[in-house]
Amino acid sequence: MPPDPAPTSARRAVSPLDHRIEAVTGHDIDTLWAYRDRGVLDQPHAHLVDQHRELAKAQTGVTFYLRLLGRLSSGEFDVDDALFTRIDRTVDQLEDAAGARDAAARNVLAALEPIEAAAAASMPGAKPLSTDDQAALLAIAGGAKLYEHLLTGRLSVTAASGTRIPHAKLRRLEDAGLVVRDTSHPMHAGQPVTLTDAGRAALLATRRTPTTQAPKLPAPSGTSPYPAQHR
Repeated sequence: MPPDPAPTSARRAVSPLDHRIEAVTGHDIDTLWAYRDRGVLDQPHAHLVDQHRELAKAQTGVTFYLRLLGRLSSGEFDVDDALFTRIDRTVDQLEDAAGARDAAARNVLAALEPIEAAAAASMPGAKPLSTDDQAALLAIAGGAKLYEHLLTGRLSVTAASGTRIPHAKLRRLEDAGLVVRDTSHPMHAGQPVTLTDAGRAALLATRRTPTTQAPKLPAPSGTSPYPAQHR
């Protein structure tokens, strides 16, 4: 009998909590993961995405053992003691994977619920970012510096992506408390410009849906998204 196939590498998997995460942030999961990698998210949202990644990894394990169990019961193998042993082992592995998935889901909920509460309590009339400001903040999130030209004295911001941001826009973003410069560096060498926590929050809020609390999707009759495990 061939050996058990190795689990595949972790990938993002859709979970029953995704709709709540997307509703409260206004971004799809792929965008949130990309923002996490670029350092756009504030600490609570970054923590939420980290926990969601663990949930996705755990869900991948559940999917793997479900598929393996389906293969073992497909009639492909002789029905003998060796098959029964593999089935028993796979059921135990599936139960362990489901337990890990359930624990990861609880961690996501623990990170998500404070964000939902904060969104529900926030002022609904806050002025959203303009498209230009949003683009500038996204560019700055990837790394940016303010330079002063030695000959002309002209100030300009250059992002790591190559995007140039007018100094006047930088001043407006600074005045709004959305970005901050590291003034310990001379401008001719480049002063690093980074997002503040308020800037990260404003960037997230630009695409937040009006309803911050997502409707709960009903589970199929007699089931729940993450049922309790029993031995």
